[in-house]
Amino acid sequence: MSKRAIITGVAGVLPEYILTNEELSQMVDTSDEWIMTRIGIKTRHILKEEGQGTSELGSKAVSQLLEKTGTSPDEVDLVICSTVTPDHQFPATANIISDKVGIKNAFGFDLNAGCSGFLYGLITATSYIESGRAKKIVLVGAEKMSSIVDYTDRATCPIFGDGAGAVLIEPTE
Repeated sequence: MSKRAIITGVAGVLPEYILTNEELSQMVDTSDEWIMTRIGIKTRHILKEEGQGTSELGSKAVSQLLEKTGTSPDEVDLVICSTVTPDHQFPATANIISDKVGIKNAFGFDLNAGCSGFLYGLITATSYIESGRAKKIVLVGAEKMSSIVDYTDRATCPIFGDGAGAVLIEPTE
């Protein structure tokens, strides 16, 4: 029987600070009613701490994931980070996350695919699992959209916030 890839663990992190529609209406010409009618979003989480980027959120989600699943960092073969807001162009955010959580025996890379990035990451991880090239893969979807959002553009600024999710992907029969 051939190997199939399954998600065996899930974790997620949101920053503490919550940006409300009321606060946004003080920054740009909008209102709670305008945002709710068009987008349906009341609040978004924003990472406000100085000097912290996408890897901060991603590493917290991965730490949670490893703890929840009882997975040692040494067991992880591959870390994939899907993000359009990396900490730096180089090194990959996946590698920064790996370093922060103690994953030393894995390789990692970032996928920059916008909204479809996490799905692209799932397909990529599935290929590694089903080919037998990896046994434990951490896939992270992490964004610090607040670092690139134009808070003078009322058409887009209400849509985006910051956060991270991580899944563990393993083979099954």
